[in-house]
Amino acid sequence: MLRAIALGGISIPNFWLGILLIYVFSVRLHLLPVFGYGSVKNLILPTLTLGISGAMGLMRLTRTSVLEVLRLNYVRTAKAKGVTQRHVLRRHVMRNAMIPVVTSIGMHLGHMVGGTVIVESLFGWPGLGRYFADAATTRDIPVIQGFVFVSAIFFVLVNLLIDFLYIMLDPRISFGAEKE
Repeated sequence: MLRAIALGGISIPNFWLGILLIYVFSVRLHLLPVFGYGSVKNLILPTLTLGISGAMGLMRLTRTSVLEVLRLNYVRTAKAKGVTQRHVLRRHVMRNAMIPVVTSIGMHLGHMVGGTVIVESLFGWPGLGRYFADAATTRDIPVIQGFVFVSAIFFVLVNLLIDFLYIMLDPRISFGAEKE
């Protein structure tokens, strides 16, 4: 059931998910406000809209990666030596399974910058994404170039952070010269 929910969460585009969330939680149930940015309640729908597809993709990737690592020889060897299941999962499986997940998290963070354009426009938030959308409508080229530049810098910094996280996750990875 969770795999089907994850597949559905990945398949729905952000703008459509935002409209569905507005319809369910604001129009039908009257639980959350649609527009504005004054309280914590105003954060819930935009946050869910931006986060659901990324979270569902990460859930599927984590499951696949963990299942792949569980089949490797060193995990079987650790289990055969009598190491506890918890220790095997924490020290062997999760550390090695997290490398593709960390990569995907970094890519999702970068794509969230672009997703804010849609979400801020949909929920009426004044922010960088909405400013970009307004600039694109009025053909304000310097603002568009600035947004693209800031997005590129953000992508580079996130990827640099991911490279440093690789060292923490897998000690075999290093950025120095190889020793002979």
